[in-house]
Amino acid sequence: MHTNISPGFLESEMEESTGREPLFQVIPVPLEETVSYGGGTGRGPAAILAASQQLERWDGFSEPLAAGIGTSPAIDCSGEIGVIYSRIEEAVQAVVDRQAIPIVLGGEHSVSLAPIRVLARTSAGPIGIIQIDAHADLRDSFEGSPYSHACVMRRALEECGCALLQFGVRALCREEVDYRRDKRVAHLDGRAIHGMNLATFSLPVTFPENIYLTIDVDGLDPSVIGATGTPVPGGPGWYDTLTFIERVVAGRNVLGFDLVELAPRPGDHGSDFAAAQLVYSVMGIITRNLGAVREMPFPGLTVETNSNNL
Repeated sequence: MHTNISPGFLESEMEESTGREPLFQVIPVPLEETVSYGGGTGRGPAAILAASQQLERWDGFSEPLAAGIGTSPAIDCSGEIGVIYSRIEEAVQAVVDRQAIPIVLGGEHSVSLAPIRVLARTSAGPIGIIQIDAHADLRDSFEGSPYSHACVMRRALEECGCALLQFGVRALCREEVDYRRDKRVAHLDGRAIHGMNLATFSLPVTFPENIYLTIDVDGLDPSVIGATGTPVPGGPGWYDTLTFIERVVAGRNVLGFDLVELAPRPGDHGSDFAAAQLVYSVMGIITRNLGAVREMPFPGLTVETNSNNL
């Protein structure tokens, strides 16, 4: 079952698109079931889609829209979590069958397990998860649920056997510290990022070529996106985050990605827009990595030295 959420991602510009089969398929999943502090993630997908109508086609380097962007009806998030996962998996599988790239918009972070399950069983090789997050999400259970948003990465590792690299984590419990050490989970935490030149970062040589990117908006510093249930100070900024994504995507195959945990709040259009822009910017990084759109130099500033308007 699905629920209609409109408009589609960047639908305001669709009349200028190529009409080709879209490279990207956006799947809204307004799940809000296990949030543990501030609520509102169920409204996140609709807010991102609405804000996307204000985006420019040009992302600073190229026009990702030229590769095609479709938007599916929202997943029905009523009922038991296992049933909800089945609905998400069905929608993701349909996108994979078309050889397109699924983009899941949450909703709480627990939604990520469903696309990871699909991609892990359909990928020709192992999958590496790149997680941008303030929290490790490696608890075995939280508030009585093994499928809480606080457990999603542990479930992905244990169910799907994926590799994992965590970026920006700065809030985790002792159980998660021990689990990361025991499982040798790669991580570049918030404190380590401070002052680091991320343009020189490289993934471990053993990290899988096929990757899934999961972005919890609280992974960024709250000064960038504050509308989230559990904001944590000390996160990476906008350009550091994009530089990191560019580095981990380069030369690799992105099977899909999600953006989760936006909790819209009245009057904060900036957070909604930043989340939509982040989704589109990641699309741009992926399309340029694939060579699916032509990259152009950023337009420079032309100054007429004799102008009286300076």
